[in-house]
Amino acid sequence: MGSECHEVVRKPRFLCLHGFRTSGEIMKKQVEKWPESVLEKMDLVFLDGPFPAQGKSDVDGIFDPPYYEWFRFNKEFTEYYNFEECLQYIEDFMIKNGPFDGLVGFSQGAILAGGLPGLQDKGVALTKVPKIQNLIIIGGAKFRSPVVVEKAYASPIQCPSLHFFGETDFLKPYGLEFLECCLDPVVIHHPKGHTVPRLDEKSLPTVQSFIEKIQKTLSEKEE
Repeated sequence: MGSECHEVVRKPRFLCLHGFRTSGEIMKKQVEKWPESVLEKMDLVFLDGPFPAQGKSDVDGIFDPPYYEWFRFNKEFTEYYNFEECLQYIEDFMIKNGPFDGLVGFSQGAILAGGLPGLQDKGVALTKVPKIQNLIIIGGAKFRSPVVVEKAYASPIQCPSLHFFGETDFLKPYGLEFLECCLDPVVIHHPKGHTVPRLDEKSLPTVQSFIEKIQKTLSEKEE
């Protein structure tokens, strides 16, 4: 009797979407800079993008290949290629390996992660999986394609979201634009550029508190 109340709290399970022309393995190494006190509270699943990189990777010489991309785009970032296939690929993975409690995205993966709740709400993506409940956006931005924008940000993004902004990140202005679409954002600023930052004594409690809130919500749902 009552022993069920003492079960270990389930770790929030996050699907991690890597940066452009990198890989799940590379993102795993980037995130592993975070302290064990954060990592032990999360169940992180790293997925490779569906398409092999079609050009040089910015991390070539820093991280080993293979490198992948989620979708391709024109120079103005207004037209996307292979985008439907990308959405289908993520949904298939979530069906087979889910459920997930949220998404963690970096760079192109963060743009994708940030747009998925809205696309899901509009019924154009992830229609066969549970609603996305939480977002962690690192070096993200808004989509630029008018076709995607119209659906992805049609209404405010309601799920809790944690956003990392690098002081010298070239995507920062566009990340701030995306922030305006979110109803319940938590923000961390760091002094670096377009990178997955280490957590310092200022940012660490913010991340821990964000994860703990998710855990609390999960345990309340399961009671």
